[in-house]
Amino acid sequence: MNEYRFHLQKYKAGKNTKKTCPQCGRKRCFVRYVDEEGKIEFPDYVGRCDHEDSCGYHYTPKDFFRDNPDLKPNNFENETWRYDKTNKPVMVKPEPEVPSFMSTDIMRKTLSHYDINPLYQFLCRTIGKEAANIQFERYKVGTSKKWGGATVFWQIDKDGNVRSGKLMGYNPKDGHRIKEPIPQVCWVHSELKLPDFHLKQCLFGEHLLATSSATVMLVESEKTCLIASHFMPDFLWLATGGKDGCFNEETMRVLHDRDVILMPDLGATEKWTKKSAILTPICNSVTVSTVLEQMATDEQREAGLDISDFLLMQETNQMILQRMIECNPALQVLIDKLQLELVE
Repeated sequence: MNEYRFHLQKYKAGKNTKKTCPQCGRKRCFVRYVDEEGKIEFPDYVGRCDHEDSCGYHYTPKDFFRDNPDLKPNNFENETWRYDKTNKPVMVKPEPEVPSFMSTDIMRKTLSHYDINPLYQFLCRTIGKEAANIQFERYKVGTSKKWGGATVFWQIDKDGNVRSGKLMGYNPKDGHRIKEPIPQVCWVHSELKLPDFHLKQCLFGEHLLATSSATVMLVESEKTCLIASHFMPDFLWLATGGKDGCFNEETMRVLHDRDVILMPDLGATEKWTKKSAILTPICNSVTVSTVLEQMATDEQREAGLDISDFLLMQETNQMILQRMIECNPALQVLIDKLQLELVE
């Protein structure tokens, strides 16, 4: 058996183990990574191109688990993988890292061009333009040129330091993440190629803790924060950035003496109930909501819906108006000329 669990697929006589590179498009030059234990089957884009100088594509298992934290093996959180020149992964003991910070000027420059931001377009269609502007401003959500207008979810800690920004691509019609042909998710510091940058994530929306004493509602996704905060503004909505995301003891210390309610996606309630033990000695009170599990159908559980999906199941006035405009575009012209506003 191979010494390392994740490694580049070995050459086998008579079998074409080299594929087409997803970046440069050249054939028979791309080698995929495989799991020695056979438990994880990586997508076709996880691998290395032979053309190191002209192409240089190398998407490692570490990159894959960073972009898809829900798929990480249980022991991966406490291990760091590095790749030597022979591309053999070696497990090394991680050293404590001081978080790196980014310039607030970089963040501010992204807080515009919402007209090309698909998630912003989706929110305008569902909760209205004014509400979308409020949520984007409050949570400091930006726009990137990547993928034609990716959403930038900035992580700003309780002291106002910008940890980094997560870029994600969305479908403007249904608000779903774009995951094919490859997941549209990456980080600002990686795109800017900032040297010696050490990402230490914080909760999305953490900066709001300084100005609100409301009960904290903790959810998985950043998009859910924006939607749920609009419909249920009496709570302070924060996100971990995924089922696991930054849900760890160090990150959760910012919730010291707070009243916290966990609102996991369908299918994650059991896992978050176990994780709630992390919060017990930190928070004033901790509750795991099971309301979604109690009301969901089997089909909804299979789809892994979250609270924002349920909140948008009943058409809002903005959604009804948008549907009318799609049927008769002249209605939008009339609204613009008469400067009409939708009254909730």
